[in-house]
Order: sequence, then C-alpha cells, then structure tokens
Amino acid sequence: MSYYFSKITNASFEEALSRVADELKKEGFGILTEIDVKETLKKKLDITFQKYKILGACNPPFAYEALQTENKIGMLLPCNVIVQELPDGNVEVAAIDAVQSMQVVGNPTLKVVAEKVQAKLRNVISNM
Repeated sequence: MSYYFSKITNASFEEALSRVADELKKEGFGILTEIDVKETLKKKLDITFQKYKILGACNPPFAYEALQTENKIGMLLPCNVIVQELPDGNVEVAAIDAVQSMQVVGNPTLKVVAEKVQAKLRNVISNM
C-alpha cells in the first residue's frame, strides 16, 4: 500500500500551488505551514534542488476530533501535501494517505476520522 496519493499536472509550479490551496480550501483545509525545500537546501547546504514545497494542511474539525480520540496524535498532524517540479517540467502534487499514516497508532476510533480525511485529500488530488 502506498502512503500517499499523487497526480501529475502540466500546470506551472506556481499555478499548481495556487490550485492545490484552492482545492484544500474547498475540502475544509487551511494551510498552516509552507516549507520551501529548494530554498532551505540552498541556504543551509548550498545544494541546488528542484522546486519543492511542503504544505501543512489542517481541517480543524477533523483535527479536533482526532485529538479527542488520541491526545498524542498531534505528532502526526498536520496532513502534508507536496508540490514538486519534475525533471520533465511537469508538476506532481501528492498528499499523505491519512489512513496509512494513522495505522501506526492502532486506535480503531481514530481510523474512522482518518477515513474521512483520506476521502477529502483524495478529492483534492483528483481535482488537480
């Protein structure tokens, strides 16, 4: 089983970032964090890397429900979504599979929440 869902688009990197933010919003997610991996690697290690951003997406009602179910679940939050430029110029957008990532916890009640999040993140990726 894969731990993510992904889709490749021929949109520009900036357009893909904007579209994924819009799609996340439609599904009730906000972006809490944005990490520019390319910039960070250049600054910290002087390495040239492709355009690559990690978006920390959060759906507050589901996050609250998960926290009520498992008080340490914050270690696995927020749900990460990546946008990366591929060598051929296309852009890949990928999101974590919440069911797979939460499996490590072994809490059946949490799985119910993870399935709801999984469905919403699948919608985000399929609508890209």
